[in-house]
Amino acid sequence: MASMAKALLFFFLSLSLVPLIFSRTPQTHPSSPTPLIQSTCNATSYYDFCVASLGSDPAGPTASDVRSLSVVAVNMAATNATNTSSIASSLAQKATDPSLRTLLHTCAAKYVAARDALHSAVQSINEEMYDYAFVHVSAAAEYPSVCRVLFRQAPRLTYPSVLVMREEGLEMLCKIALDMISLLG
Repeated sequence: MASMAKALLFFFLSLSLVPLIFSRTPQTHPSSPTPLIQSTCNATSYYDFCVASLGSDPAGPTASDVRSLSVVAVNMAATNATNTSSIASSLAQKATDPSLRTLLHTCAAKYVAARDALHSAVQSINEEMYDYAFVHVSAAAEYPSVCRVLFRQAPRLTYPSVLVMREEGLEMLCKIALDMISLLG
């Protein structure tokens, strides 16, 4: 059952990459992953997702080393966090239940904190301070779990499925980034 859920998550997250892939005017990156992407993703927990993600970002195929690929992965996670914060804010604005609205605003704030931690991680990677980058990405992966916990504590409220999926996507992107940062130092 867990493998089915992971397969569905991979499918839906892959679909979210389609606009990135098809919004480019002439092809700006190769259709098959570069050897660097393949070898780096081979050292991560989610090879297929890693290859699809890095291959869909214009900076992925042009990366020259593992360090630059890790920056791409962290930036993709930051984009996920930013977009998820916007989604949570939008859901909060539409919510009629005050408790739900409050929880969704809290969720949006946690994704902003995740984004900020990921921006700090990029800065740490660029300064070759990989231990700090690892800590920042680890924190970013954990911030959204507060949202899930708050919804569990309010059993009459349903954790929106779009946030469940985006949280899992952020966790996967962060795990890929952590695996890459571990290769650096």
